[in-house]
Amino acid sequence: MIQCKECDLCEIGEDGRRTFKCDPFSNIKEPECIAKWQLIRLDMLVASYQSMLRWYGKLAPIQDKIVRYMQREIDELDEAEQWKLNDEAEDEADEGDKGDEGDEQEGF
Repeated sequence: MIQCKECDLCEIGEDGRRTFKCDPFSNIKEPECIAKWQLIRLDMLVASYQSMLRWYGKLAPIQDKIVRYMQREIDELDEAEQWKLNDEAEDEADEGDKGDEGDEQEGF
């Protein structure tokens, strides 16, 4: 089995960083290269996921503040609209009382 460092599709930079030019759909030298390529891609996927989790960790306190603020605003709106509900309930109660009295007066 040929090692990646010996392959002409692998370039090693001055800092030791490896760049792979192999493509599993067109120019793989050996069957083991596909397994190596899958491991590299899997490692990249895990690194991306960890980066995303770090961002979520930074955003979590901000999201909590936004949710608390929105909940407070909704509660204040509900309190501000409460007078309408109380007036409607009183109006309905008054109409119910007047309706009973009106029926009695018609009977006389």
